Amino acid sequence: MNKERKKIMWMFILGVVLMISVLAVQFIQSGQVVHDPMETMDDTMSMVMSDDEMGDNAMEEDVMEKDDEMMEETIMNEGPMAPEFSLMDLEDNTVTLSALKGEKVYVKFWASWCSICLSGLDELDTLAGEMKDFKVVTIVAPGYNGEQSANDFKEWFKTRETDNLIVLLDEDGMITKEFGVRGYPTSALIGSDGILVHQVPGHVDTGQIIEFFKSIQ
Repeated sequence: MNKERKKIMWMFILGVVLMISVLAVQFIQSGQVVHDPMETMDDTMSMVMSDDEMGDNAMEEDVMEKDDEMMEETIMNEGPMAPEFSLMDLEDNTVTLSALKGEKVYVKFWASWCSICLSGLDELDTLAGEMKDFKVVTIVAPGYNGEQSANDFKEWFKTRETDNLIVLLDEDGMITKEFGVRGYPTSALIGSDGILVHQVPGHVDTGQIIEFFKSIQ
């Protein structure tokens, strides 16, 4: 309750008390039975408080409805929320999924020993440099599922001629496990609302990726 409402309420109560006092004097003078003025004032205050409570409840309901509307506006795709990650890239910069919220994100899980992954790496590098509708991120898991150590991977990757790929290092495969990746390559397509809309095992070419994202918001 704000100050203005409190002020109005107390002015109303004082007016009622004054009116009751005048009526009480008149009734006493006329010999009629007078009810306790304090009881009457309590009843009046109860009525005022009930009105205030109804107003407060209405305000709370309005807030809850607005929160529900905001949630509906925020969630635009169907599916579970993608697991949050905070990983280092090959230049020791931290990349988080939450920082990419508002953008659609294509995540490719791959390994340096995976021949299918390597055959599609140049195509993915080109896509990463061309596409503006979604961001391309790749994740490798050093020390997990046969992948080499982080240092060895960095040295090996220097021999690859890529210009646009973002490679994140998922030490021991913690994020890879959270996404439920069972084999390489695996693609995760995430909406701008953070929803994991599709997760696709096996190779996905550029045309398929673009087509997938046409139906993702």
